[in-house]
Parts: sequence; C-alpha cells; structure tokens
Amino acid sequence: MSAEMDTEAGNVANTSGITPATIETALKAKLAAQYVKIDDISGGCGQAYEATIVSPLFVKKTTLARHRLVNSALKAEIAAIHAWTPKCHTPEEWERKQAQEGVGLPQGV
Repeated sequence: MSAEMDTEAGNVANTSGITPATIETALKAKLAAQYVKIDDISGGCGQAYEATIVSPLFVKKTTLARHRLVNSALKAEIAAIHAWTPKCHTPEEWERKQAQEGVGLPQGV
C-alpha cells in the first residue's frame, strides 16, 4: 500500500468514529456479552471487522437469529463500516470450544 493510500485509509477510520473499543462497549452494554474480541481485518483502515461474541442472549437461537440480534444492536456502527463478520457463541458453546482447542477461558467468562 502506498503512503498516500495509508493516509487516506487512516482518514476514513478517523472520520467513521468506529473503533474496536466502541464496538466492544456497545456489544457488552446491549447484549450482555461476557466476552468480546474484535479484530480489524481491514489492514488498518478500520473499515472491516471480525468479532467473537459470547452472550447468554444467544441461547436457543439459530445462527441467523444471533446475527440479526447483533446486527440490530450495532445498526449505526455497521452502517459506518465496510465489512462485518460476527461469530456468536453461548457461554456453554464457548467453554466447549476453548476446551477442544486446549485454551483456557478468558477471565470474566
């Protein structure tokens, strides 16, 4: 990426006001999320994010229903960015996934 493109990408991220921290705060407040990990997959421009979200509100919901719940909670944030990929888990699913991967649970989950 050229220096000019880097500057332009940075300006876009700065004007949208959307950061991993703002997304995380919104998810914790609106969805009672117990664990949130936001990754900027845009190469630094702040316009594409992938999220891992663990919330008890996802219990007994299909993947589509979970995504709709998240997208509804983040309607304004999603409108301001280019790409959004949520990965939604219940606390029990997350615990099983972490156990299978041999990873300890993050604190607070």
